[in-house]
Amino acid sequence: MALPFLSSKARKRDQITAVDLGTNATKAVQLQRRGDKLILVGFAVQEAPAKDAAASPEALGRHLAQINQALGGRAKQVVLALGVADSFVRPAELPMVPASDMRTMLKFNSKAYLQQELPDYLFDCYILPPRAGTKPEPLKPNQKGRVLVGGAKRKTVDDLQAAARSAGLVPEAIVPGLIAPANAFESAQPEIFRKEAVALVDVGFRNSSITLLLCGEPILSRVVAIGGERLTSGVAESLGVSYAEAEGIKLGLAEEVQSTMLTLLSPLGRELRASIDFFEHQHDKAVSQVFVSGGSARSDNILQMLQTELMAPCVKWNPAGGLSLALPPQQMAEVEQFAPQLAVAVGAALTML
Repeated sequence: MALPFLSSKARKRDQITAVDLGTNATKAVQLQRRGDKLILVGFAVQEAPAKDAAASPEALGRHLAQINQALGGRAKQVVLALGVADSFVRPAELPMVPASDMRTMLKFNSKAYLQQELPDYLFDCYILPPRAGTKPEPLKPNQKGRVLVGGAKRKTVDDLQAAARSAGLVPEAIVPGLIAPANAFESAQPEIFRKEAVALVDVGFRNSSITLLLCGEPILSRVVAIGGERLTSGVAESLGVSYAEAEGIKLGLAEEVQSTMLTLLSPLGRELRASIDFFEHQHDKAVSQVFVSGGSARSDNILQMLQTELMAPCVKWNPAGGLSLALPPQQMAEVEQFAPQLAVAVGAALTML
């Protein structure tokens, strides 16, 4: 599913680079289509240009040029994924009119449909198809339907376009990062995506997102202001070590910090459990599994602790699992390690292929 705030004609490409503009690290992938295969030909993970404030278009442009060089410098077309703090995705009921008309309605009267005034925002809409196993019904006059609405500030989108162009790139689309893990999950786990109720949890640097899927439809999305930074800082403070040392200890989860980590993870677990409980109550359907991505998902011990908090099976998943690999030798050896961090980038790329 695609929700591009900017799309030059929503053209399908044979090759695309997608960049996930994270707070702490920028993650990028390059995908190619060869016949009926989608192939991962490169990826890059680099420190973000600014952690405490938005980077200027000039600084971001230089950063994007560096990312492109790390991928071999061959790309021209790029998809940029906005972080959860810079965009939103919400379900809404809108009249079944063309998407361009929906965008106009939201532009002039967002409060009526989203219960919030959002001046100078750009919007896009994705009409949700009928759920699996349900029979589509003919539309009635003035009937409303289920739609996913994405939004971002116009200035944010304009700045990203300027940054991409200054790096010599063509910005094909700018998409909300919140929807991207679901796109990647559909590719990596198509049977589970279509048939089950699952939760996707992406643990970012400052925020974590949860998306509840029912037979492929995003039912509920939430952003929780707890991420890997809080876990690492808590370990550093508890042990009196540097942030860099604490990051390694967090992923290895030595015995002496397990109780600290349980305390740090509990608020995130409670927030995620509340979302799952709400979903299960509303839809009378149990969540079968929780699929976790993000840097913290590299730790099996953290997954086990989350599973205890959520009272549901938590598994790490590979966002590139639905792709063929044609990576340089060094990246072939590293892809399994970095894969949990690539969910947003892979999902963003799939919107254009």
